[in-house]
Amino acid sequence: MSTKQRPYIFYGQTQSLCEDCLTVVPTKILFQQGKVYYQKRCAEHGVQKTLVSTDIEYFKRCKDYLKPGDLPEKFQTEIKRGCPHDCGLCPDHEQHSCLALFEIIDECNMHCPVCFANSAPGKGNPRSLEQIEIMLQTLLDSEQQPDLVQVSGGEPTLHPQLMAILRRLKASPIRHLMLNTNGIRLARDPHLVEELASLKPGFEIYLQFDSLKAAALQNIRGQDMRNIRQQALEKLEQHKISTTLVCVVRKGVNDEEIGELIQFAQQWKCVRGITFQPVQEAGRNEAGQPAHRITLSEIRTRIIEADNPFGDADMIPLPCHPENIAIGYGIRLDDKILPVTGLLPREELLKGVDNTITFEKSADLKAAFFKLFSLDACSEQTAEQLATLLCCLPRIQSKGGLTYEHVFRIVIMSFMDKYDFDLASVKRSCTHFVEPNGKIYPFDTWNLFYRQQVRES
Repeated sequence: MSTKQRPYIFYGQTQSLCEDCLTVVPTKILFQQGKVYYQKRCAEHGVQKTLVSTDIEYFKRCKDYLKPGDLPEKFQTEIKRGCPHDCGLCPDHEQHSCLALFEIIDECNMHCPVCFANSAPGKGNPRSLEQIEIMLQTLLDSEQQPDLVQVSGGEPTLHPQLMAILRRLKASPIRHLMLNTNGIRLARDPHLVEELASLKPGFEIYLQFDSLKAAALQNIRGQDMRNIRQQALEKLEQHKISTTLVCVVRKGVNDEEIGELIQFAQQWKCVRGITFQPVQEAGRNEAGQPAHRITLSEIRTRIIEADNPFGDADMIPLPCHPENIAIGYGIRLDDKILPVTGLLPREELLKGVDNTITFEKSADLKAAFFKLFSLDACSEQTAEQLATLLCCLPRIQSKGGLTYEHVFRIVIMSFMDKYDFDLASVKRSCTHFVEPNGKIYPFDTWNLFYRQQVRES
């Protein structure tokens, strides 16, 4: 009998990407020394071993949150070569567009070292209103009533017809509209902020906010943005415009600030939460990879170990794309944040709450649970959903008059790149780009395979 053992546990098999040629390759999933690795084998470039998670238990827990996918009303392409080469969306994709992105311009007033869109001053290319209309109709054909649309770029506030675009989208069946911005125009143009305030309710600013330190901002954005971000936030607070702070995270650069950034976000009444995004290796990334790679699990650990109310039970996998998005919801009660997700552990719901409502018997509770933890829970309807759920739970007194202003969420949104690409997971991607060519692309595959070829054509 052999006494030799592998130095790891073989957990399963998937398909990932060769980190040199981006070919889809067979990949082992390994558990070793408390961490999860992909071991890839490329016929041309040999074996590559890459860290994908620092938390084996959370990695396995993600599979417990899988739910049946919500299909779009219409697919745009046929299956010919197989995933990920038929995006657009193809019928093999397992999830609709929870979050749809409209890039309306390539021009930017910054040159960020981490930009996945390769935007910069002089890039230009504002989309015409006719192109915007094609994008909108493409999404409406697919979704009918889209949950969440984010207008992005480049820097979208540089588009000469920004307000016309936003008003057109606001007049459509879109439930919640976001504007992704670096904040420069918000800080310098009070009139623009007043115009944006007219889009309320159902409108939100997605504000770059990576660090409170000059050195980290220089590394991530190429310049110190502290004053700009402060001024932008002050104007958003003044006009009571719902805002999400979005923090791109690089290991050894700003990951030590995660707890401090959460505390900072809680100080602003207009801020509905903070989103952390590990840098995606799919653009410029001039400051060097993979040394600064950080995984979703590492950010999640930073959050639950920081001085804030969100613990291990509060940061759960998002059911529509559990491997790549973690989310924690809380309610502002006076000057405190009370996490809600910790009150809704999956095991407790399966057993029943207070012996009166069981997860299996209550279709409404089951629907509300998944509705609450889907990306479209960014909208003003969240307050009603929260109130409904809270009334069912004996461990919390539901506060009357809950509004969207009482919501505070922490999100970790990790986009796959050549290191952690997983064919099974990319089929569940629910964050999508909508293009003027009448197609819809998953965020991950768009940046890895399609952005350059579509724009060139």
